[in-house]
Amino acid sequence: MLSKLIGDKRRWRSYKARVKQLPPSYRTAVDGIERYLMHFGALDADNAASLFEDVADLFERAAADGTPIREIVGDDPVEFVDALVRNYSKGGYVDREQKRLTDAIDRAAEEEGSAA
Repeated sequence: MLSKLIGDKRRWRSYKARVKQLPPSYRTAVDGIERYLMHFGALDADNAASLFEDVADLFERAAADGTPIREIVGDDPVEFVDALVRNYSKGGYVDREQKRLTDAIDRAAEEEGSAA
C-alpha cells in the first residue's frame, strides 16, 4: 500500500536519507511538506517519487546557499505545495477526470444550444 504512495522503496529510502542530512529547520519544513503530500498529494507513485526527490533537491540547494525557508515556500506553504502537486500531476487521474468533467459540460451545453 505504501509503495502506491511513494513509489520504489529504494528511491524512498534514498530520499529519506537525503532529508535526514538537512539542517534541522530545513528537515522540519520538508517533513511538514511530506506529511501534507501523504494526505493531499493525489499523485501516482512515479510522480510522487519524483516530487519528493525534487523537494529534497530544492531544500538541499537552499540549505547550501543559506536561503531562508520562507523564501522557498513563500507566505502560503499550502499554495506552494499545491502548486508543486499541480506541476507533477499532469496526465494523472485527477487531471483526466477534470478534463472529462469539462468535456461533458461542454457537450451538454452544445446539445442544449442546438436543441433550442
